[in-house]
Amino acid sequence: MKKAAVIMAGGAGTRLWPLSRRSRPKQLLHIVEGRSLIYKTYERLNASFSPDEIYVIALAEHLPAIAEELPALPPTNLIGEPTGRDTANAVALSAAILHERDPDTIMGIFTADHLIRPTDQFVEIIRTGFAAAEKNADALVTFGIKPTEPHTGLGYVQRGEPLSPGVWHVVSFKEKPDLETARQYVSSGDYYWNSGMFVWRTETILNRLHKHMPETHGAVTKLAQGWSTEAGQKLARDLYPLLPKISIDFAVMEKAPEVLVVEMALDWLDVGNWTALPSVHGTDAAGNTNAAKRVTTLSSKNNIFVTEGDHLITAIGVDDLVVVHSPNATLICHRNEVQRIKDLVEQLGQEYDGFYS
Repeated sequence: MKKAAVIMAGGAGTRLWPLSRRSRPKQLLHIVEGRSLIYKTYERLNASFSPDEIYVIALAEHLPAIAEELPALPPTNLIGEPTGRDTANAVALSAAILHERDPDTIMGIFTADHLIRPTDQFVEIIRTGFAAAEKNADALVTFGIKPTEPHTGLGYVQRGEPLSPGVWHVVSFKEKPDLETARQYVSSGDYYWNSGMFVWRTETILNRLHKHMPETHGAVTKLAQGWSTEAGQKLARDLYPLLPKISIDFAVMEKAPEVLVVEMALDWLDVGNWTALPSVHGTDAAGNTNAAKRVTTLSSKNNIFVTEGDHLITAIGVDDLVVVHSPNATLICHRNEVQRIKDLVEQLGQEYDGFYS
């Protein structure tokens, strides 16, 4: 069977404001080893897939920037959504296009904003997932991250009976739990963090979408048939914004009769807000994370300093802050308040024009 890897790169990344903007979302920020998150994702997948087998689905307005980040990808492998309609529709559109090109395809779905290490271990786990999808034609395969702590900001996958080495049947999906429930999940050893990564045959996922999202299935089937034409693109601009906005987990995964989970026991980081950066860049002797070329501090500890350019950041006598510099905005907040950046961005949209554009 033909294999394909699809990178979903549609996230807004508002919690990484002021560097992340509508015109340049977080997956395009150069905040990891001088590279963007989407490049690191491509680099990781390129260990298993050729550039011809790697696709990206993102907002159409972001495709030129993505093409610059990933010049090895064929232009026809960049799929532009007219507007964001959550992951179920992104999966549906990419699956329909791949199926139209070759109905004998197994596709993997990967997110653009995760850091996963080491790559050689990731390659083996992905190979296991593709093999499971090939052997079990009706199965939807997800990847579960072995939890390292009782995280309350992630969904969980409950595993059941083993199927083969590293592969289990899924009992249920769980929403983001409270702390006590998360502790019970982790201590049981039967739960994984929901990674948001999947593998399935295009025919299988399209059949599930036909059952649970018939409107979306009908639309993307029609769009895939004329996707490369000007008329097809116009039709996409007309139809796609009307589709119901829902995640693939709610729309399909939680209802599917046969779901398998492959264990990912490796280093996994969802770069969802600025407090993820210490795990990426490390800390100095005072506990400061310096994601900037030039930082000088006096009597300051446990801070996170970020800028992409040569801008000098200095601090005296401050602790537990996040300081992010951009050309036209600066963020200063307590580390414990980073989840409220999304609320701040919403307020900025009401008070100012262009500060998330």
